[in-house]
Amino acid sequence: MQRRVFVGGALAGLAAAPARPAPPKPGDIPTRVFGKTGAKVTVIGQAGGRFPLINREEARAIVRRAVELGITYFDNAAGYWDGRSEEVYGDVLPPFRKSLFITTKSTERSRQGAEAELHASLRRLKTDYVDLWQIHAVGEKEEVAKIFGPGGAIEAFEAAKKAGKCRFLGFTGHKDPYVHLEMLKAYDHYDTILMPLHAADPAYLSFEKLVLPEAVKRGLGIQGMKNFANAKLLSTLIARECLTYVLSLPIHCTAIGCTTLGQLEDDVRIAQQFRPLGATEMASLRDRAARIKGPFTEDWKRNVESAALPRTEYVGG
Repeated sequence: MQRRVFVGGALAGLAAAPARPAPPKPGDIPTRVFGKTGAKVTVIGQAGGRFPLINREEARAIVRRAVELGITYFDNAAGYWDGRSEEVYGDVLPPFRKSLFITTKSTERSRQGAEAELHASLRRLKTDYVDLWQIHAVGEKEEVAKIFGPGGAIEAFEAAKKAGKCRFLGFTGHKDPYVHLEMLKAYDHYDTILMPLHAADPAYLSFEKLVLPEAVKRGLGIQGMKNFANAKLLSTLIARECLTYVLSLPIHCTAIGCTTLGQLEDDVRIAQQFRPLGATEMASLRDRAARIKGPFTEDWKRNVESAALPRTEYVGG
């Protein structure tokens, strides 16, 4: 479900919808030091995972507007839109390269495969290095063994960092927090971590409860995603509550998968006006979001309740 479509449908039939706020002014997006990397990034970052839902020129327009509004963190992956999401960044970002923090990811688990994927990513992004390269979407413990076994992907990541093709390395996943913990046990030299974080997460197979404290302890650069649970949280919370909840966690940046200029401007406005929530406010949002907890809402997570529940196709993140 797309956020703007959901909101539009929810407002259908109202006699007079409120006027849309004025576009946000460029700048004034809070920044945070990205953990032990020492880099400074805006607390929200533009992500390329949902670009397959729109056309290429619409995607370019969103990226151009993100730069104009002062976003400095740009998330991507080789697998997004079969590489075309990276090409969109390559179309727009090179003139601003020195002021941006650009990331990409690889789902390859062998050294050879990961090295080839990085080479292709750099070509599409039109840069000779990325700020952050990540082992992408690790969801099974068997993958951890491949990544760190002989000829595994970690060899490519370490070599790329040594050669200056990436400044930092990390890993991502959305399926199972226990697999995140296995990745953390396997290796002590990550710079960053990316995980789904939102108000409903603590009620089901929680990354916030299980992984976030360990990431904080290690001083990792912590990135969130799934802020709106693919718009499903908007059935019980408003967008401002969703994003403010995530930004109130001990993270450094969260990736937002905008598909319209309106979504992007809404998120920038929320970030510009951000004030951290207190413990009581956070608990209230968790309680409200828990009404829709579980594997149907978080259909990217492992289903530990019932294999018979319906699932939808995972998009982005």
